[in-house]
Amino acid sequence: MVTLDKIYHASHILKEVIRPTELIRSTRITDSCNLYLKTENLQVTGSFKVRGAYYKISQLSPEEREKGVIACSAGNHAQGVALAATKHGIKAKICIPDGAPISKVEATKSYGAEVCLVKGVYDDAYEKAVSLVKETGATFIHPFDDDMVIAGQGSIGLEIIDQLPKADAVVVPVGGGGLISGVAFAMKSLDPTIKIYGVQAEGAASMKNSVNDDKIETLGRVHTIADGIAVKTPGDTTFEMCKQYVDDIVTVSDDEISTAILELIEREKIIAEGAGATSVAAVMFDKLPVKGKNVVCLVSGGNIDVTILSRVINRGLQKTGRLAELVIELTDKPGQLLAVSEIISSYGANVVAIEHNRADEKLDINDCVLRLSIETRNQEHLDEIKNAITGSGFKIR
Repeated sequence: MVTLDKIYHASHILKEVIRPTELIRSTRITDSCNLYLKTENLQVTGSFKVRGAYYKISQLSPEEREKGVIACSAGNHAQGVALAATKHGIKAKICIPDGAPISKVEATKSYGAEVCLVKGVYDDAYEKAVSLVKETGATFIHPFDDDMVIAGQGSIGLEIIDQLPKADAVVVPVGGGGLISGVAFAMKSLDPTIKIYGVQAEGAASMKNSVNDDKIETLGRVHTIADGIAVKTPGDTTFEMCKQYVDDIVTVSDDEISTAILELIEREKIIAEGAGATSVAAVMFDKLPVKGKNVVCLVSGGNIDVTILSRVINRGLQKTGRLAELVIELTDKPGQLLAVSEIISSYGANVVAIEHNRADEKLDINDCVLRLSIETRNQEHLDEIKNAITGSGFKIR
């Protein structure tokens, strides 16, 4: 059973390994509320997960330590378990989905754990881990559905209350529910008036669906760039705690998550992974009733693979109208390309790629297609350019 005493005890134990992360006032992401960022992306191992993993492992008996620990994770919990086990001189084996970012896999190995890659998603890794526990007698360190893990995550709630006593709402990413359960329990126990909101990816809304239908439900599949919260089935304990302590759970799309990642990079110089940016996305795209409130967005992790980051940045640029591809039908005669180029130049946009094609079978014999990739300031700027192009008699396909 999770108690406030247990969360305070976890906070005390964790002082030997974690850093109390900063609460940063953000003035550039939104003007709809007073926004603060709880930067767990700057935590040891790059994620909040080390809190719950370390506290759980610190409380193991000598007999349990001798047999070692096993865990399953998309990456962040794996690193937390690996670090905690190594610091306590305990052998750790981590089952990780084979689609997890390479950076997270390599980081887990660097902290001293043995890694077992499992084909599929988190739930497949979970099944493999359970079978290994039965074979070896090792202790399973659950990533979210464990009282001590939840208590460790709840230490974040205590920090937020110390850092911003007048917080009206806290927005928390949700996968299996361990983070929001700990934060919500801690903060609601000390201040019942505070609102706790959860955010899931549209492609992995298992907790939202379960709470809405008042029963634990398993998704047939999960699909999202937020791999850290791609969980098919919520935990038993976390489901009950979310029902009791969480005010609402909303979803955000992958495009909205990508936009939030880009916004955090440009506006706040903060790197967030997909899961970590969901809280900011929910506020940016007005998914929550927080206008004029003091709002804390928990940026839960920053372990994003650099190859994914480049794709996410492009998606974010497209979502905000700053990177666009225009396909324009032209008459194949001299001066047409120049005319289009002059329009784009006069509006201060930048052409980054160009393709001129006469072989499109959909065209008349005397026509051609111009495909342009352009950089613009925002969606309004892009719309101005498109209107100018069509106003000059060209057709944008």
